[in-house]
Amino acid sequence: MLGRAHHAALAATLSLLVVGLAACGGSGGSSSSSSSAAAGVTTVPGGAKTGDVAVIEGWVTALDRGDIAAAAGYFAVPSVAENGPLLLHIHDVGQARAFNTSLPCGAHVIRAVSVGRFTTATFRLSERRGPGAGCGPGTGGTAQTSFVIRGGKIAEWRRVGAGGAGQGAPSQSA
Repeated sequence: MLGRAHHAALAATLSLLVVGLAACGGSGGSSSSSSSAAAGVTTVPGGAKTGDVAVIEGWVTALDRGDIAAAAGYFAVPSVAENGPLLLHIHDVGQARAFNTSLPCGAHVIRAVSVGRFTTATFRLSERRGPGAGCGPGTGGTAQTSFVIRGGKIAEWRRVGAGGAGQGAPSQSA
């Protein structure tokens, strides 16, 4: 059972994540993609590992439709979510749900590149449904996240770049 101090720290961290992602707008190209994550088939530019892209697209599709439980189900337990200076260690499905709720934007994968253990996806941000939604001025911008996928689950979720301006994956020591 978690203590009140731990819950307060998690709530504060998640509040900062919401603020950080609410300002995640940026600019980028007008690339588009089509995919069928459920079938494991994708046509996302960038040449990323097909299995990784299928997991990322499945997660973002669940989040976009406001299905927080399904989006949380894409996260390994334990896993790590890093959004700028904030590092969240996810130790249970409740924390995975809280993290996903904290992400105000929906998104569509427009590019994905795999380097080493990381697959970095570039997203076009959009409004999404469900709890925590409210992309606001971020809508239409881009964002990048580097993922480590293990066993069909997100083991690491690391925000990279600034509004899609960043390049590539974090260092291998991240």
